[in-house]
Amino acid sequence: MTASEITPEEHAELDKALYDALNPLASAIRSRETGLSADRMWDASPVEVALSVLAAWKVMDGEVKRLTERAAVTAGSYGASYEQLGAVWGITRQGARKKWPDAVSRPAPATAGKSTLALFGGTAELVQSPSGGWGWTGRGADGASDTATDGAPYATAEEAAAHAGAFLKEHALGIGDRS
Repeated sequence: MTASEITPEEHAELDKALYDALNPLASAIRSRETGLSADRMWDASPVEVALSVLAAWKVMDGEVKRLTERAAVTAGSYGASYEQLGAVWGITRQGARKKWPDAVSRPAPATAGKSTLALFGGTAELVQSPSGGWGWTGRGADGASDTATDGAPYATAEEAAAHAGAFLKEHALGIGDRS
């Protein structure tokens, strides 16, 4: 028996607890459908009663799925991997990722928020500020340097790269007119 398997005694207790939780819900569903009071649920036909019970199980199934996802997301937020979630659930790592796609947060790549641009014999480093804006620091092929990092003036990395690229082009060796 694995740690997540339950004993016959625990199984019997679980069945009783689930039925105890289900009966009021089934009675309420049956009452809404027929207009009869909840205490008269069992006066209906056996098919109607069985369908009320089935409807209540459907509601409970949805709630169990919601609570299961919440438990997986909580475990993931504390550092559990998809491999661990899958092992507990009895499925593969890939199955766990498919079942709870947002349970485990993926760390940002190490290069996120910073990259290097090499053009026209010079280089520029693009840097994302904590506020999310982008700036750059560059050194042209002619030795000139400039920066646009104060306040991270650009909204996107692409915009910062365009400005850095223009600076690098202006300070490339062999370009006649730099005005």
